[in-house]
Amino acid sequence: MTAASVRFFGGPLDGRVQELGDGEPVCGTVMRHVHLHDGPKIETHYELGYTAEAGWEYRLCGLADPDEIVQP
Repeated sequence: MTAASVRFFGGPLDGRVQELGDGEPVCGTVMRHVHLHDGPKIETHYELGYTAEAGWEYRLCGLADPDEIVQP
């Protein structure tokens, strides 16, 4: 995994790997994911973190303050 990639842990995105994008990643950033397929709306939140061993990771977290949520 490169420094420009992030892996998701938990929730409907568990195991997904994607590019972080052009912006500078910031530890603690919370991303909201809304799942609408085949049923009711399910909203989950992932917090961005970094470790030297694993690189960038989004971990499932509790509900965030709406002012802290960024869209991917």
